[in-house]
Amino acid sequence: MLDRHSLFWKLSILLVGFCLLMIGLSYTWGRHVETQNAFLDEPARQVLRGYASEAELAWQKGGRAGLDHWIAGMHQREHGWVGVLDINLRPLDSATLGPEIMQRLTRLRGVDWPMSRRTVDQPWLRIPFPGAPQQGMLVIELPERFNPGQHRLLWRVVTNGIIPGLFTLLLCVGLYRMLIVPLNQLREQANAWRADQLSARLDSRTIARHDELGELARAFDQMAERLQGTVAMQQQLLRDLSHEMRTPLSRLRVACDGETDLQRLRERLGREVDCMQQLVENTLQLAWQDAERAPMNLEPIQVQALWDLLAEDASYESGWSHEQLRCELPVDCWVQGNLNYLAQAMENVLRNAIRHSPKNGLVRLAGLREGGYWRLWLEDEGGGVAEEDLERIFAPFTRLDGSRPGDGGFGLGLSIARSAIQRQGGTLWAENGDRGLRLCMRLPAHIAAPTGAAHPANPMAYSL
Repeated sequence: MLDRHSLFWKLSILLVGFCLLMIGLSYTWGRHVETQNAFLDEPARQVLRGYASEAELAWQKGGRAGLDHWIAGMHQREHGWVGVLDINLRPLDSATLGPEIMQRLTRLRGVDWPMSRRTVDQPWLRIPFPGAPQQGMLVIELPERFNPGQHRLLWRVVTNGIIPGLFTLLLCVGLYRMLIVPLNQLREQANAWRADQLSARLDSRTIARHDELGELARAFDQMAERLQGTVAMQQQLLRDLSHEMRTPLSRLRVACDGETDLQRLRERLGREVDCMQQLVENTLQLAWQDAERAPMNLEPIQVQALWDLLAEDASYESGWSHEQLRCELPVDCWVQGNLNYLAQAMENVLRNAIRHSPKNGLVRLAGLREGGYWRLWLEDEGGGVAEEDLERIFAPFTRLDGSRPGDGGFGLGLSIARSAIQRQGGTLWAENGDRGLRLCMRLPAHIAAPTGAAHPANPMAYSL
C-alpha cells in the first residue's frame, strides 16, 4: 500500500508536471512565436507607407501621367505588381486590369494584418494615401525581402529543440538529486565498510526523507550501527578473554613447576581447567547471543512457577534456605517470552544477588503490571553499588569488588542476562534499592493465561 510519502508520488508529480509544462510551453510559446512571425516588421511598414506617400504626391502633382511615370520607376525598384486605385478599385493610372488581377484585388491585406502562409504567391497589400485616404490607395505585391519570419527556422529550433532540451535537462537534474545522489551515498558507505570504516554514516538529509530511499538509508545506518557494535564487542571480548585467560594459565604454569604432590596438582589442574572452560563457554554464549538475530519462539510463561524452579536449584547450590528466596509476584503474572532465555537471565540475576548478599540475607522478586508489560525487580541486601556504576555492571568482564577471575564470577552473568532479556523484546536495568541492588526487568505481558495451567510448558526443558 503506497503512503503519501512514497517515491511513486514524487516521481509521478515530477513527470506529470514536466509533461504539462512542455504541453503548455508548446502551445503558448509556439503560438506566440508563430503570431509574431506573421506580421511585417516596422521598417517594412515604413517603406511601404513611404511608397503610398510617393504615389499620392505623384497623383496630386501630375495626375494620371504623373502616376504612370511613378509606377514605371517603381517597376525598376520592385519586381512585383504595383498599381494605384481609387476606393472602388478603379485604376487612377492608365493601366488596364484583367480578370486575374481583379480576382487578386478581392484579397487585399493591410500592412498591419498578419501575412497568410496558406498561398504560394506573395500577398497583395493596400496602403491608403496618408493625406487623402478617400482619394486613392497604393496596391503592391509584397516584396520578398519584406516577408515576415525571416528567422522562422531559428525560432523553431529554439522553440522545439533548445527550450525542451533545457527543461529535460532540469528534469534529469531533479531525478538525479532525487534518486542517484542517495544511491551514491549508499555506495560510498558500502565502500567505507569495505575499507573497515565502520563509523561512516549517511547524510542526515537522506535519513530524514520519508520515502523508500529514506527507509533504505535508515536501514543502512541501523545496519552500520549493528555491524560496528558487533565488531567492537567481538574485539573487546577477544581482548578481555585473552586477558582473563592469562591468570589461570599462569597459575597452571606455577602449579606445574612448583607442586610436588600429584594429587594436589590434579585437583589444581581440574579447578583451573573448569574455570577456563566456564570462562570460554560464557564468552562464546555472550558473543552468540549478540550475533544471533533469528526470530525467537515466544510462549506464555508463568514467572512464579519459573522462580520456584530456579530458587530450588539456587538453594541446593548456595546452601540458602528456600525462605530466603522470596517471590512476591501474583499468580496471574504471565509474560510472553522464551523459556530458555528467560530462565537463563533470571538464574544469572539470582546467582548475582546471592553472591553479593550476606549469608543470612534475603532476595526478593516482586513486580507490577504496567499496561501491556510486566515490570519485575529482584532486590538483594548487598548494599548496592555507586550510581556511576549502575550501567557499567552490565559490561562484560566487569567486577566491581576486584575479585580474582573465577572466584567471584567472570563479570559475564549480567551481560548475558541483559542480552537474553533484550532478545525477547524486554529491557534490563539496575537501580539502588532500600538495602541493596535492585535489578529491574520489563517484559511483554501475556494477554490471556491458558485455562487450568499452573506452570509453564515443560518447566524443566530450558537449557543454559
